[in-house]
Amino acid sequence: MARRYDPERRQRIIDAAIRVVGRRGIAGLTHRSVAAEADVPLGSTTYHFKTLDELLVAALRQANEGFAKVVAAHHGLRDPHTDLASELAAVMGEWLAGERTGVELEYELYLAALRRPALRPVAADWCEGVAAQLAHRTDPVTARAVVALLDGICLQVLLTGTPYDEDFARDVLARVLPPSAQPPAPDRAG
Repeated sequence: MARRYDPERRQRIIDAAIRVVGRRGIAGLTHRSVAAEADVPLGSTTYHFKTLDELLVAALRQANEGFAKVVAAHHGLRDPHTDLASELAAVMGEWLAGERTGVELEYELYLAALRRPALRPVAADWCEGVAAQLAHRTDPVTARAVVALLDGICLQVLLTGTPYDEDFARDVLARVLPPSAQPPAPDRAG
């Protein structure tokens, strides 16, 4: 029997892995569970991803795109005339208000790097990418501190089930960000 050309199979396997992790957690991820979810032969999953860590790396890279898309859509983050603390608080609010399962999945994959060294470079890329987007509004060290703060706030919301408090996030971010990251005061000369 001739091999069927299926250029989308690899992507379907990644999508299936994300769905499996979303339903069963990382512990429920196996080549067999992903093959069944993607409706592909078991050999296809092992052909495209020799190990589960390779599959998790691909899934984490794709999952990280969720937050990146929300950040990219907020042009105010790049505008020096906007209040960066307010913009970041709004970005987090928009992201956390989205599909909860997707946000939880992103963090589950992100935190899996604690026990799976293969995922650490992907988690680091995410942190560095967000910091790089902020670095043009502040210095690199402060940008990294802001990323850590964003992570902490998001984790608290996800782990405690408390509602996201945009005012709190804005106030705390304003304490971390230097005055140069805030919009210039209006000219009141008269």
